[in-house]
Amino acid sequence: MCTPAYSDMHGYAQTVADRPGGGASGPSQALIEELALANRILFREGVVDAFGHVSVRSDADPGRYLLARNMAPALVTADDIVEFDLDSAPLNADGRAVYLERFIHGEIYKARPDVTAVVHSHSPAVVPFGIVKTAKFRSVCHMSSFLPVCTPIFEIRDTAGEDNDLLITSHALGAALARVLGEGTCVLMRGHGSTVVASNLREVVYRAVYTEVNAKLQSEAMRMGEVTYLNEKELVTTTRTIATQINRAWDFWRMRAEGKL
Repeated sequence: MCTPAYSDMHGYAQTVADRPGGGASGPSQALIEELALANRILFREGVVDAFGHVSVRSDADPGRYLLARNMAPALVTADDIVEFDLDSAPLNADGRAVYLERFIHGEIYKARPDVTAVVHSHSPAVVPFGIVKTAKFRSVCHMSSFLPVCTPIFEIRDTAGEDNDLLITSHALGAALARVLGEGTCVLMRGHGSTVVASNLREVVYRAVYTEVNAKLQSEAMRMGEVTYLNEKELVTTTRTIATQINRAWDFWRMRAEGKL
């Protein structure tokens, strides 16, 4: 059995009340631009390809979130960002198609007021940990210390039954995924991928990137022999320290995504 999911609440995480905005003027253009960039960074760093998505809670209204229209993340610009309510109904799609799995985002935001950003991906090194029952996904490196002591796995059959397409396409499935995530930072999705959450957009991009990095490192380590994982105390202290360095990674990834490196 997995140890209960490692909590994301360590003092440095913002709550809804702490976040900027709260007015009726709509999300800031700066946040919209940063979300578009986050899509392109996640593609450049190998977390998403034609599929996958990243969202951020609105800085003007915590009861809304921003997500691109239905398209490949590498192609997202600010003009492609759509605003949703927490029931995942689009408010300004203007006839544009939206992601089938937007319910991942809305239901997590409902369940977790501490969460401001969400990434869902099918990053290839992570997928095996959701399907091999004996391979528990755990942090092997200080850069991935945000991962739970034992990352939970969402089994869609428990909610949708045997005849399902593995996609989170309803409120019920999104809520079930949010329950398995619990108070943690990452949930694996059997035969599908993973979902990572954080207290801000840059942090969730960092976590999505290093979830994939950890999967590669852990797979290699397991082939070599017995693995020493980070313990619970190391997870807490290291996560707090690394949280102060995320802008360093963001600036590097931004320049790579913009073709400047």
